[in-house]
Amino acid sequence: MFEGTEDVRERLAGQKYVSDKRLEMVIFLATRLNKPVLVEGPAGVGKTELAKSLAGAVRTDLIRLQCYEGLDEAKALYEWEYSKQLLYTQVLREKIGEVLGPTEGLREAAKALREREDVFFSENFLVERPILRAIRSERPPVLLIDEIDRADEEFEAFLLEFLSDYQVSIPEIGTVVAERPPIVVLTSNRTRELSEALKRRCLHLQLDYPSAEAELEIVRLKAPGIGEELLEELVKVIQELRKLDLRKAPSIGETIDWAQSLVVLNAPRLTKELIEETIGVIAKYERDAEKMLAHLGVGGPEEKRVGQKEPTGENPAEAMYEYRRRPGAHAH
Repeated sequence: MFEGTEDVRERLAGQKYVSDKRLEMVIFLATRLNKPVLVEGPAGVGKTELAKSLAGAVRTDLIRLQCYEGLDEAKALYEWEYSKQLLYTQVLREKIGEVLGPTEGLREAAKALREREDVFFSENFLVERPILRAIRSERPPVLLIDEIDRADEEFEAFLLEFLSDYQVSIPEIGTVVAERPPIVVLTSNRTRELSEALKRRCLHLQLDYPSAEAELEIVRLKAPGIGEELLEELVKVIQELRKLDLRKAPSIGETIDWAQSLVVLNAPRLTKELIEETIGVIAKYERDAEKMLAHLGVGGPEEKRVGQKEPTGENPAEAMYEYRRRPGAHAH
């Protein structure tokens, strides 16, 4: 699948995904050892995108299971198509009557039905959900189990058999084993602690917000029309804003959205007015927007280029400019 970590880097780069050596090593080992990967980190740092890019890198399907509270086997593994079973029962009721005709009493009738129940509990009536579909795929897919921390602990316990041996048990059919194991990526935003049993079965990868250098590279790939000067200003602002006490810090995806928005607007630089008008791209809560604007000094009477250095006083022209700005100051 991958020849080495360098191959991982190049093929992920071909999907416009920026990786580092640790990530490349984890992915390489996971594909060689047939181990699932548990990717943890705050929302919006590229966990889900990693699975999508991985599927593109190995040219296979992505099968996604979105986790939520109350998720159970029926939605994750399989369920029976009851409406189809009922239809067949109605169509075959005469035949069922013939089968039950010679029986005497309920016990014999029930026994006769049990002997033929595989007619109605066969693969013809089986609806595959993401995990079963991944196991039975001819070509190993990438199975993304997204936001596993949102699911209940009972669902974690159900996953253990699958993650250990890539097999699942269906009472009416038997054990289904993957001929070629899928590449499994689990993501977690760490809203709760996952069980030790689940972690033991996975290789672990922690993703955090990228450095300024990495984010510059990401935005260059995702928003190729942006000017270099504007790009540097934008990333500098985003990096500053993530240090604030926000309900939701701007994610990488929101950085990209902001960059693409500025490209659409043909913005040559990042001004206070432009930040105020586009703050909704990166701030998802009004309180966060207020904190961001206050931190950036947006809303004053003067427009100032974001990222402009404050006057140091070493330059006489700067000193005179600052003097004239003071209330009540007059030039002589």
